[in-house]
Amino acid sequence: MNIKSIILITLILFSFFSCKTDESKKEIKKDRIFEGYHAYLDEIIKSKQGVFRGLNLNTSSDSIKTTENIAPIEKSPNDLFFEYKLDSITNYSINYSFTNDSLDEINVQINCNDVELTSYLFCDLKDYYANKLPNPTEDQGSVVYNCFEGQRKPFVVTLSDNSSPNKGIINMYIYKDK
Repeated sequence: MNIKSIILITLILFSFFSCKTDESKKEIKKDRIFEGYHAYLDEIIKSKQGVFRGLNLNTSSDSIKTTENIAPIEKSPNDLFFEYKLDSITNYSINYSFTNDSLDEINVQINCNDVELTSYLFCDLKDYYANKLPNPTEDQGSVVYNCFEGQRKPFVVTLSDNSSPNKGIINMYIYKDK
């Protein structure tokens, strides 16, 4: 083998391995669940099925533990509490409340240090639930969606933006209509 052959083989191997390295660095794009809405709804709501995260009221605590895929931060026979971080400025928590191991209420709080992003997320949540549960009403600053579909027991979804000038806070409350 002469020196030109060694250099040529080295260059070919170098370009081959450098191409492979670049391909492995490419980010794998996840399919969106909620096209047209902010990507954070994919993480917060997770599924188009059910009322929230693929769940409906009257679900058991075991089903929720399976859906969440992480251990709750706090748990009791009547509550499961989870916390998630979306990025360095946005997080959310979910509290599931039960009666006799049957889901009665879901409380979600989204916190963000970007008030503009919070406003955007609030509008997207309102639009999403307006498309899912039409004819919302306004009640003391909250948007209220009522569900009376088929044989399912009626439930209510309320959304409110409780932001301050420097901190974004969205509250969502889902509960059985009594």
